[in-house]
Amino acid sequence: MGISRSRKDRWSVWAKRIAWAVLVVFAAIVLFAEFLAPYNEASQVRSTPSAPISSIRFRDEAGAFHLRPFIYTIELTDALNGVYAEDASQSYPLGFFVEGEPYKLLGLFQSRTHLFGVIGDGAGAPRLHLLGTDPLGRDRFSRLLIAAKFSLIVTPLGALLAFVIGVFVGLVSGYAGRTADTVIMGVTDTVLALPTLILILAARAAFPLDLPPLRAAMLLVMIFAFTGWAEIARLTRGLVRSIREREYILAARSIGLSEPRILFRHILPNAAGPLLTHATIMLPYFLLSEVALSFLGVGVQEPQPSLGNMLAAASDISQLQRAPLLLLSPAIVIFLYVIAVRVVTARRGD
Repeated sequence: MGISRSRKDRWSVWAKRIAWAVLVVFAAIVLFAEFLAPYNEASQVRSTPSAPISSIRFRDEAGAFHLRPFIYTIELTDALNGVYAEDASQSYPLGFFVEGEPYKLLGLFQSRTHLFGVIGDGAGAPRLHLLGTDPLGRDRFSRLLIAAKFSLIVTPLGALLAFVIGVFVGLVSGYAGRTADTVIMGVTDTVLALPTLILILAARAAFPLDLPPLRAAMLLVMIFAFTGWAEIARLTRGLVRSIREREYILAARSIGLSEPRILFRHILPNAAGPLLTHATIMLPYFLLSEVALSFLGVGVQEPQPSLGNMLAAASDISQLQRAPLLLLSPAIVIFLYVIAVRVVTARRGD
């Protein structure tokens, strides 16, 4: 019994470590997506539509081994069936910190250095495609990184704003008199009663579809905050009402501490644990909402990539049968993020 329990605890510790590592990778993507992406997400090469994953080699056609990996040029030999063949007449070495297409590092500094790519990438050189290309010849891996960056910026900001609004409303409602509490909770219950996804779709559809990425991101953050604050407010109100009658709160009130001081210095810190746990649980929900918007065509629009509009390409059955893992790679990203957040926020014994 003790051995089994100890083994379970070790597995739990390792699961949390792996989950934290996954979240650290996602954080790196948010900060350095353009540096990690070998190409611009909108850059097209019309000669390589729906190209397969690049074959990274260490041995050439003569059997000689090379320490530096390389790739060959690929050519479309059967456009109808999407068949490619390699041209082994010349090899192109791969490396780290190569010069490529310009971008802004952290959105501030102009740079052309990418983490990896084809050395001397220029006219005539093939492109390195870790996930192949889409029907327009755009690199899937680069688009996946930029799409993940967008979603992982929008959803935490939306969750944070919803959390701040919900906590403030819940604090006021839980600590105010009966009349104010009734009015505030009436509004909260009304928002909770609305079908959230339908409300999000209606709010997004009220604005033009061709919004620039920054404005689209701000709009989504506001929508998520508007639809997500009520649940946090209801939870905060219940915690405040249960804490405010405890002995140390009565003692603080008896020595003449002001009501705002009691609320923010004594009640809120004791309610912070459950609130933060619930806030992190909201992250996957908002991510799925953003994906649903883009999948249905009312989120981020082309050529800006998003996890949703990349998943929409999986509706092409012929493409899906040809390369299912490539088309479903956004779903794998979503799965990893949701599982990682769930494991990190899980309490022992869940």
